[in-house]
Parts: sequence; structure tokens; C-alpha cells
Amino acid sequence: MADTLLGRLGRILPDGKGVWIPMDHGASSFPINGLVDTDAAVDAAISGGADAIVMQKGLVSHHSSRNGWDGYVCHVSVSTVHGGSRSQDKVSVASAEECQSRGAVAVSAQVNMGDDSESDMIERMGQLTSQALDAEMPVLGMIYPRGPNLVVDEDDTTGGVAHAVRLAWELGCHVAKVPWTGSADSFSRVVEAAPIPVLIAGGPMGGDFEGILSTVEEAMSVGCAGVCMGRQVFGSEDPESRVKALRAVVHEGIPASEASLLLR
Repeated sequence: MADTLLGRLGRILPDGKGVWIPMDHGASSFPINGLVDTDAAVDAAISGGADAIVMQKGLVSHHSSRNGWDGYVCHVSVSTVHGGSRSQDKVSVASAEECQSRGAVAVSAQVNMGDDSESDMIERMGQLTSQALDAEMPVLGMIYPRGPNLVVDEDDTTGGVAHAVRLAWELGCHVAKVPWTGSADSFSRVVEAAPIPVLIAGGPMGGDFEGILSTVEEAMSVGCAGVCMGRQVFGSEDPESRVKALRAVVHEGIPASEASLLLR
């Protein structure tokens, strides 16, 4: 069971819920606060109880060899801040088979809906889900509705986020990562868009983390499966306690006000 698609998915989404920590940011821009020492960042996330850590393939190889942990998700999409007009065009740099050989349990790719290169990114996502099907690897679709060509219906209170989840599912992804829509009512429509687990992103570093825990609690109340949250965790002074607090809300159903007591 452990080496099947369902077994691997269950490993990183126990009981259908997950606290995933993406750390793929250093390929796009560097230096990144909290990711200069990735050994420390990874160890803190694991100690806190993260279900999965999302990384580019070089880091997956390094950390899988270093500690043998079995929750790495290999992100195959990349662009950098130096790409000019193509800085949001995420190209593919690995196959599912390669990611598996490097120690990953699952793979991940990104599509920026509304970008001039949206069609290329969709094609790359389709190629990855085809490869992952053969390898029996779960696929995370990071889908962000934010490009200049984005078309959102007037009655779409999700701002295109529901469409993002639907796109992920239709392309063969097993999990979707999307932005929070601002309210439980609108996010309930996001969750209803497809029968796959939906994780919310954390957004830029900053703000009140207790407020973020409240947002996670609100999202979970309407069927969200958890979080895929990076900067808010590894960019903090105590990543381990933030992961523990997120786990309390996501896995244990503890109110945000009580989970915040775990923060140091």
C-alpha cells in the first residue's frame, strides 16, 4: 500500500488533511529570509510535525540523502525574478520519474492563470500528471489566478480561485494549492469546485500569525484540507512552533485561540 498512489497520498495527507511547508522559493529569488540554512529550516518543519515539504529537485536530493525523511514533494516548476516579461512563466525542470529517484513521494507544478504563458504552463502540468500516473505519484497543482489576462465573472465571489481548483482537478492533480478568498462563504465555493483536497497558501511574510491561524480555522470549517504555507513558517523566528500550531488547527480541530498558545 505504501508504494501505491493512495498509499503515498495518505502518507502526506493523513485522514485527508495536511500541513505542507513549501521551501521552493530560493530558486525564484535569493537570498530568502529563513532559507539560507535549509538544513535548519527542514529540521524545524519536521520537528514541528509537517506532513510534507515542497522543494526543488536539488534540495530534495540533498535532504532525502541527509535524513531519509519520506515526506518530500518535488516541485518541478521554476522561473526567476530576472525573467523580465517571462518572470511568471514557470518552466518544467524535472520529470516525475526523476523526482521519485531523488527521494520524493509526490510532485508539484505551478500554473499562473491569466498569464501570457498560461497555455504553456497548462501543457507542462498535463505532461507531469501523465508521468506521475505511470509512477503512481500524487500531484500537487499550485494554481494562481493572477495574470493580466484573467477573466473573472461578475458573480464569481472567489475571484477565479474556484476555477483554479477545477483546473487542477481536470488536469489530473490530486491536491490543489490556491489563495484564500477572504471569507468562508466564498471559499466554500472553492472547495465545492472539485472533489480533491484543497490547501490554502500563506501569502507574503508579515502580519499577525494568530490571525492566520484564525483564517485556517475558518477555511477548515468549510471543507479545506489544510495549508501549504511557506514564508509564514520558515521566515519566522520559531518555525517549529508555527508548524505545531498549524497542526493543532488542521489535524486536531483546536480553535485558533488555543492553538496560538503553542507559539513561542
